[in-house]
Amino acid sequence: MDLYIVLGLAHGATEADIKRAYRRLARRFHPDINPGDRVAEARFRQILDAYETLIDPQRRSRYDSGQGFEPRETRAKSGFEGFDFSARGTDYSATFGDLFAEVLSERGGHGVAHERGADLHQELQLSFEEAFGGVDRTVTVTRRETCRACAGTGQTRVSSGPCQVCHGNGAVRSVRGHMVFTRSCTACGGTGEQRPRSCERCAGVGQENRSETVGVRVPEGVADGERIRVQGKGNAGIRGGPPGDLYVSVHVAPHPSFHRDGDDFHTVVPIAIHDAALGGRVEILTPQGPARLRIPPGTQSGQRFRLRERGALSRRDGRRGDLVVEVRLMLPAVLDERSKELLREFGRIHGDVGRK
Repeated sequence: MDLYIVLGLAHGATEADIKRAYRRLARRFHPDINPGDRVAEARFRQILDAYETLIDPQRRSRYDSGQGFEPRETRAKSGFEGFDFSARGTDYSATFGDLFAEVLSERGGHGVAHERGADLHQELQLSFEEAFGGVDRTVTVTRRETCRACAGTGQTRVSSGPCQVCHGNGAVRSVRGHMVFTRSCTACGGTGEQRPRSCERCAGVGQENRSETVGVRVPEGVADGERIRVQGKGNAGIRGGPPGDLYVSVHVAPHPSFHRDGDDFHTVVPIAIHDAALGGRVEILTPQGPARLRIPPGTQSGQRFRLRERGALSRRDGRRGDLVVEVRLMLPAVLDERSKELLREFGRIHGDVGRK
């Protein structure tokens, strides 16, 4: 790990540059500003190691000479452990408490903002009939919910009392020669009281994964590719924020006889040659059941007819689409001699008209 790269600095950076870089990065990755974010916590530890090494002239000299650096976990806990830049000058570098307080003040002094939980997405397979008439279905989702052990706080309750490290002062003082250094107590976070422990069940995150069966009402007339929103069934909000939503993407299986175009259905119906020539009524199948279609005399193959309000129910205006029927002439597979003779006679009478 290159400590200069961690702070985003060149190897010849000045002390003021190091302080400014640390202050900028700490305000972004400090654990108090990113509660429960373990990635930010690990990043902040790298930033702190880099800062404490490079800000100390002796340790920086050893690091620059190739001797590496000593992580905070292996260093002695006594002695000089930080700076108190309480006088704000050009080289001001905030302490942990100051960093957190500044972020709160920039957010209007209202504390850490509540964040809405993330939305979840699920897919649902439906038959043509289920999409046409609507149906109640269930989906199983794994969602982040508020930890029941700590009620989302990420901490377990402890008995009240003064911090045993700073004895209720909220700060720890250290003396080196004639210099007195003061830093915020890390054991209690500067509050002077015993700090709650992280919840063991959720590891301090305040949320836990739970699987849940969610009921989904599929409305009548839903089309392939549409999404259904189930409010409040996404991940739980962060720091008391509202939960996200669950979006269910619908996939409708194709039907062997009907094709949907918008809110209209299309189908192809075979008719006999005598029905096309003489006209009549034929029974056809619609999504709502059987219906009778009137065939006018002289109907041609490929001609289309529209049955009103036999299509899908529109989710926009509540109106129902139509059923568009295309007729196709079908000849018998085998003709007897009498039928052949009648067709020959029909051809002698009307053959020229047909070719024209």
